[in-house]
Parts: sequence; structure tokens; C-alpha cells
Amino acid sequence: MSTRKRIPELAAIPFTGAKSITQYSKEGRNICRELAWEFEMAAEEVYGALVASQKGHPLLLGVDVKWRARRVRSRLLRAAEQAQGAGVELVKFHAQFRREFADILNPPSKKKPAFDFNDD
Repeated sequence: MSTRKRIPELAAIPFTGAKSITQYSKEGRNICRELAWEFEMAAEEVYGALVASQKGHPLLLGVDVKWRARRVRSRLLRAAEQAQGAGVELVKFHAQFRREFADILNPPSKKKPAFDFNDD
């Protein structure tokens, strides 16, 4: 087993029923949203720091630095999009669970027995 720890917010949720699956998907979605937001903010900070700290080629007036900094920033922005996608998949996970196990979660009500015309 890896020496790295699991995410405590998710690891603390035991799968004991429908409520725990709902709680797990909500908590996971919240973590993904926070992660996406953090990556977006970091992308802008990295871009600003790289552009401000480098001068680049004098004849290009810093355009080369901005271009390279944009390429670096785009990686973090992609990570943010993928974190958002992970949050969407957690919502779909919950919806799929509800769809697949709807008959167990909401059992059909018992109907009255039908009238039997062939009863002799």
C-alpha cells in the first residue's frame, strides 16, 4: 500500500447505504470544485509572476515571454477543466446509482390483488 494518505473527507465516509453514497458524491464534487478554482487562480498567478520576472528578447519586447508563460498557464487551466469534469462525473455517478437501484430505493407499492374471473 502507498505511504500517501487518502483524502480524509472522502475516506471517512463508509458505504453503508444510499445516504452515504449521496454524501460521498456531494463531498467529492465540492472537493473537485475547490480544486478547479485553485488551479484557475494559480494559473493567473503563475502567468503574472512569469511575465513580471522575465524580460525576454529585447527585440521582441517581451512577446516571447508572454507566449511561453501562456503555454505554462494553459496546463493549469486544463487541469482546472479536468477537475471540473471530475465533479461532473461524481454527479453522474450519483445519478447512475439512483437509476440502477431505484427499485430497491423506492420499492413499488403493493397493489390490491386483481379480481379473478376463473375462480370456481
